[in-house]
Order: sequence, then C-alpha cells, then structure tokens
Amino acid sequence: MTTTPELDAPVVARLSTLDRFLPVWIVAAMAVGLVAGRLIPGMGEALNAIAIDGISLPIALGLLIMMYPVLAKVRYDRLDTVTADRRLLVSSLVLNWVIGPALMFALAWLLLPDLPEYRTGLIIVGLARCIAMVIIWNDLACGDREAAALLVALNSVFQVIAFAGLGWFYLNVLPGWLGLPQAALNISPWDIAISVLIFLGIPLVAGYLSRRLGERAKGRDWYESRFLPRVGPFALYGLLFTIVILFALQGDAITSRPLDVARIALPLLAYFAIMWAGSYALGRAVGLSYERTTTLAFTAAGNNFELAIAVAIATFGVTSGQALAGVVGPLIEVPVLVALVYVSLAARRRWFRTGTGTATAQPAQEP
Repeated sequence: MTTTPELDAPVVARLSTLDRFLPVWIVAAMAVGLVAGRLIPGMGEALNAIAIDGISLPIALGLLIMMYPVLAKVRYDRLDTVTADRRLLVSSLVLNWVIGPALMFALAWLLLPDLPEYRTGLIIVGLARCIAMVIIWNDLACGDREAAALLVALNSVFQVIAFAGLGWFYLNVLPGWLGLPQAALNISPWDIAISVLIFLGIPLVAGYLSRRLGERAKGRDWYESRFLPRVGPFALYGLLFTIVILFALQGDAITSRPLDVARIALPLLAYFAIMWAGSYALGRAVGLSYERTTTLAFTAAGNNFELAIAVAIATFGVTSGQALAGVVGPLIEVPVLVALVYVSLAARRRWFRTGTGTATAQPAQEP
C-alpha cells in the first residue's frame, strides 16, 4: 500500500456524510427510542407480539439487516492471502480468542462486582469479536483493507464454532474455579449457539452467496462498485433501528440508573485502550508492516456488538441489563476508535517509513 496525499487528509474529511455523523445518528436514535418508549403505551407488548426464538420480529430483522452488508463485502475466495502470513494470523487468533475475552472478563469482574447483569453483558461483548464497523476504522487509518476483511471473515467462522463454548466457560466454569458468585449466570451453551447460528450464520451465508452469485452473474467490478455501495448503508440503518427499539424498551433503566450506564462505560473504555495499544505493540514486535499492524490493532480492539446484543436478547430478554450493556457498547466504541484512527496515523509518521509500509526497526516480510 503506497502513501498518497489523501492518506494525510483530516480523518473527518475522508468520512462520508453518513459515517461522519455516526455518533450523532446513534445519539439521535437513543433519544427517539427513549421518547417513543414514554409516549407510546404498550409498545413493548406490540414489539414482542410476533417472536422468533424469543426475540420480537422487528428486532430480529434489525439485527439481521445490520449484519448482512458487512459480510457481503468479504472476499471469501482470498482467505489464503491472510492464512499465508503466519505472524498476522497467529497474533490475531491469540488476541481475539485468548486475550480479548480474558481481559473483558477481568475488567467486568474488577469494575462491576456488584452488578451481575451488566457484568455478564460485558463478558458477552468480549466474546463477540469484530465483524462490522472495524472495517471502516481500519480503512480510515490506512490499514490493509484485504487483510481486515479476511480476518473479519475468519472471526465470523470461528464465532459460529467457538462462541457458545467460550460463553459457557467464561460465564459458568471459570467463575466457579475462581470461587466467584455464579448466581444469575445459568446459561445454556445451546441457547448461545442457537443465537449465534441465527444472527451470524444466516447473514454469513447470505453474504457469501451474494458475492458468489453476484460476481458470477455480473463480475467483481460491478459487485464492488455498484452492488456493495447500495447495500452498505443498510448496516447503519439496521443498527440505528435496533437501537431505537432497544432504547424504547430500556428507557426506564437508562433514565432511572444513569450511574449504572456510566459504570458500564468504564470497563469498555479500558478494554478498547488496552487491546488497541497491546495489539499495536505486538504487531511492531513481530515485524508487521504499518498496514497490517494497524489492521491487527483495530480488528482486535473492535467488537461485534450486533452479535452481543442478539445473544443477550435471546438469552436474557430484551429489557435485561445484559442487553443494556450491549447497547451501551457502540456508543463508547465509535468515538474511541475514531480517536484511535488519529493515533494510528500519527504513529505511522513517527514509527514507520512513509510510503513503504514497513516498520522503522525491522523490514516487514510480506507473504
């Protein structure tokens, strides 16, 4: 990846209008949800009148819609270009599936020892690895776009396989080993597996089929230049729609317990900072290029809040504290990761040779 003047442009200037005001849209969705929940009597009963596996149909549709566009962008036929880079692959797997969940578990218990519902919600967030907005942050930071998409695809597949088992381990087994309270943590691995298969498996298959059939019918250029730009915004639409519904149902908890919401934000802030900085340091230590170091950092720090919200809703209910913890997640992630885009671009100028994509201390060995 070569350096161009565009890469040094202000980050906000390189965002589309839709993405540039994403924090504004999210805050507006929160406000709309809170107002709707107070002004429309019986809204909760109406939303839950038609349910799929315990989740109201409007919420289910919102969750599926926001997952599909991201997975439709993945180039599934080029997974081997990432698996050939053993340093990137091993580092990503360790960060995402060993360090990330363990760190969120530790932060949740350390900072929320007296709030079991929120603690459980944050642990679920830690298990849901990046597959969504992380691609945007990586692109703004001039990371390796292809590697980011492929790592996201790998995480998506791995989540279907491992999410349920890890959820059972961190919510039931590990607290028992450590002598921690297990009250209200009775979660069936099968329930989590069903949620993952529905809300990750369905859009994953749809994304894969869209790319295969679209490219076969009209070619890759048409698919990526015409089709993806049309479906891409629906990820945000689905997210905002889901937030409106969730906040409509969570209005009482949010307005009556603002300090709890603030406490949920603290471990999230610590998590993003530690994961991003640690991943960036690891990428440099193993000699990755700037582009792939940046990709490693953002894919490790980002989380799939869509999946976390879906699992929390299906397992604990739409008005649960666990679901609220998932809803607070993107409100913290968006401004933090935008700030880290600036940090990453500054680090590129200081620690990497501009235009080469290699680290100052050690040349990168591309696969």
